[in-house]
Amino acid sequence: MTMTRTRRVALSGAAALTLLLGPLAAGSSATPAPAAAPAAADASADVPAEMLDAMERDLGVPREKAVQRLTFQTDAATRVRTLSQSLGSTYAGAWVDPAAGTVHVATTAPQRVKGPVAKGVTAVAATRSLSDLEAVGARLDAAGLPADVATWYVDVRTNKVVVEAVGQDTAAAAALVASAGVPADAVQLATTAVAPSTFIDVVGGNAYYINNSSRCSVGFAVQGGFVTAGHCGRTGASTTSPSGTFRGSSFPGNDYAWVQTASGNTPVGAVNNYSGGRVAVKGSQQAAVGAYVCRSGSTTGWRCGTVQAYNTSVRYAQGTVSGLIRTNVCAEPGDSGGSLLAGNQAQGVTSGGSGNCRTGGTTYFQPVNEILSAYGLRLLTS
Repeated sequence: MTMTRTRRVALSGAAALTLLLGPLAAGSSATPAPAAAPAAADASADVPAEMLDAMERDLGVPREKAVQRLTFQTDAATRVRTLSQSLGSTYAGAWVDPAAGTVHVATTAPQRVKGPVAKGVTAVAATRSLSDLEAVGARLDAAGLPADVATWYVDVRTNKVVVEAVGQDTAAAAALVASAGVPADAVQLATTAVAPSTFIDVVGGNAYYINNSSRCSVGFAVQGGFVTAGHCGRTGASTTSPSGTFRGSSFPGNDYAWVQTASGNTPVGAVNNYSGGRVAVKGSQQAAVGAYVCRSGSTTGWRCGTVQAYNTSVRYAQGTVSGLIRTNVCAEPGDSGGSLLAGNQAQGVTSGGSGNCRTGGTTYFQPVNEILSAYGLRLLTS
C-alpha cells in the first residue's frame, strides 16, 4: 500500500471511505496555524510567580534574591553588549556571577576595558578572540561530527573549544580535531555519559512521522509511548517527532498500534485542543451513543460531533476492521491515529472515514480500551 497517499474504497453505497494517513508534508490549508509564542518577560519588571517558584525550587534561591539577581543580569547584559561593541575583534566572551555580583569580560586587549561602562567589570586576558574560537568550531562542523562525538561548544571561561565524546574514550573527539586541522591548544577534550537527543512532549493529537514518508497523529500517551492507528505503521517501523518504534500493530481486522518512544521524549496525559492549550485526560470510560465527542488531529485540529454507534464493521481496501466507534465528527488525511475524547475521558483513536471538514463526513475510531488491553498498556492521565 502507498503510505503517502489518501486511500479511498467504495462502500456499499456511493460514499468513499478513507484511511486518514497523511503525506510527510502537511500541505493542507486546514492545518491549524501554530499559536504565537508569548513575549519574553523583562527581568527588571514584575517577575512571574511561576518563574520565582522554579528558581527557588531548582536553584535554591529565595524569591527576593531571585528578583535582585534577575535585575543584576539585565544590567550586566547591557554593559557586556556595550563593551563587546567597543572591543570589536578583540572580544572573547563574557560571563557573570550573580551570587557575587561580578561581571567578567574576556578580551585579547584587556587594557581597552575602560570607561564608565566598565565600572564593576573584571577584564580577563585571553589568547584567542571569540571569533577565533567560533572559527575553530566551524572547522569542526565542516569536518563532520561522528556519532561518537556529542557536541562542541566555546567555553569562554577557559578560552577554548570543548569537544565532548560519548562514553569514556576521547579517541573519536581527538580524531575529529586532527581531521579538522585546528590548533590542538585551542581545544579541550571531554566526555559525556549519554548522547544528546531531542526532547518532545508526547501529546494526543500532535503529528508524528513514520519512516520519513508519511504523517499520522498521536492517539493517547501510555507508559513508555503512545497508542495510534495500526494502518499508520507496521511493527518495527520507526517514527520521528517523537522518535520511537512501533512495538505492536494490527491492521486490518483491528486498527490499532502502540509506539515505544525513545528516551528524552515525555508522554503526557493530555490532548492538544489546537487553541493554545491541552485537555487533561482523566480516564477512559466509554460514552453512550448520542454523547458529544471531540477529536484532535494534526491536519484539521480540534473537531466535535456525536457518537452514532459502537461495534461497527468497516470495509477498507485492505480488508474489514470490526468493533469501531462510528461518529459524525469530520476528519482528513493526517488525522489518523489521533485522539477521540468525551469530556476528559479517552474514547478511541482515529481510523478512517468519508467526507472532509469542509462538507462534513463520517469518521470511525478504534476503541482505546481495546488497545490498552491488547498490549497490556497503562493510559497516562493528568
